[in-house]
Amino acid sequence: MTRHLELRAGAYHDSVALMQVSQTVAAEPGVVAALVAMATDLNLDLLGNLGFDPPAGAGPNDLLVAVHADEPEALQRALTTVDAALAERPSAAHGGFDSEAQPRTVGSAAARSGATIAVISTPGPYAFVEAMDALEHGLSVMVFSDNVPLAHEIRLKQEASRRGLLVMGPDCGTAVINGAGLGFANVVRPGPVGVVAASGTGAQQVMCLIDDAGVGVSHCLGVGGRDLSAPVGGAATIAALDLLAADPSTEIIVVISKPPAPDVADAVRAKAAVAAKPVVFALLGLGQPDLTAAAHSVVTAAGGRWRPPRSWPAPMTRLGAYGRVTGLFSGGTLCDEAMVIASAALGPIRSNVALRPDWQLGGDLHADGHVMIDFGDDELTRGRPHPMIDGSQRIERLLAEAEEPGSRVVLLDVVLGHGAHPDPVSDLAPAISRARERAQARGADLAVVVSLIGTTDDPQGLERQANALAAAGASVHLSNAEAARTAVGLVQAGS
Repeated sequence: MTRHLELRAGAYHDSVALMQVSQTVAAEPGVVAALVAMATDLNLDLLGNLGFDPPAGAGPNDLLVAVHADEPEALQRALTTVDAALAERPSAAHGGFDSEAQPRTVGSAAARSGATIAVISTPGPYAFVEAMDALEHGLSVMVFSDNVPLAHEIRLKQEASRRGLLVMGPDCGTAVINGAGLGFANVVRPGPVGVVAASGTGAQQVMCLIDDAGVGVSHCLGVGGRDLSAPVGGAATIAALDLLAADPSTEIIVVISKPPAPDVADAVRAKAAVAAKPVVFALLGLGQPDLTAAAHSVVTAAGGRWRPPRSWPAPMTRLGAYGRVTGLFSGGTLCDEAMVIASAALGPIRSNVALRPDWQLGGDLHADGHVMIDFGDDELTRGRPHPMIDGSQRIERLLAEAEEPGSRVVLLDVVLGHGAHPDPVSDLAPAISRARERAQARGADLAVVVSLIGTTDDPQGLERQANALAAAGASVHLSNAEAARTAVGLVQAGS
């Protein structure tokens, strides 16, 4: 075994880009562990967990490169991969700036570029300063960063309202502005539908379904998963409704949210009632339309022709009744939707809101019944790549499910598009096969149901991903709601 640790002083890189670099390096043959990250307090703690002593004098503007490999040759390959991956980041010559010196603040970049939107993806505790700098220089802001304090979000949205600007986020994973995708974004056709989303994967699901029906998107304005909470009060959602109502390319609006605070939902509905354009709602909750139903309504209202989302069924071996459902999700809204559907049919569902993070990867989660885990939750992404980029945590839990007593159903989501894993089935499909074989070896069965979120133009190849998952033994559905109902039906059929 050989280890390498270096500190590159002042070598700042975007946190999302570094997550992808870490994933690429960790996948190199012979690499046991790798961390390429800015030397924030959180990442220094992660460094200690990997068996490295944090270097003296390290600060958040310094770059950590830590690699643990099984032989010197593997280490050298990994370091070469690090340098090559970091060299691929855009240079000043491609960034729209004429001088060689790049701007050092968001405000100076705004003054020199003519931009109208700033994308902030620094670690959460540092996002407020950069986002406020953008607002003060007349830019609307997409805050990709998660783990941003609630008080910071409220203050940013108050300032944006005062200046007539929009704050998308924090934890805004998806936006589409004039056809340009920001964050995690599927390739969708242009069209008349404007999307306001207090949700990332929920927006992706709806956009993919309406694209599949031949209807396109004008803009998708993500507002952050907390926007419709009581403390935030729907500030960005209301501002986004105003923007889309005034947009000439938008003819119909859909509002998507994780379960909202009732009073805030009422205020948003009241705002929509006086908008100049029709508004469809997909506010998840018991008795409310699911995302697929909302997409159906949008397509119909836009004059499109709805067709049921496709599926790739898999034969079920049924080596015993399926006693429980475990949901292992990368998308928080997809997890919430599955919980709403499953709880209506099966009763209470435990979620990772009630679980400590260290319980996620081992031990019997099912002492009290069915479980749904959102691996993209802030608590589980501190210092880690988002599970849409790196699915290793979910795969570990999937394989652990195969060792649990009895036959069971595992419900997964796979989200395609720019920013996501370039080929998720390369890791997940073999893991599904192994998990099912392990369960069958002990005389049980592991049924796997997958919701596949994507379009035919996504770079991963929708058909290829679906066929590979089905060949591994999974039942695959383009509708997350239908996937959840399929999982529920398997449990109900054995009870």
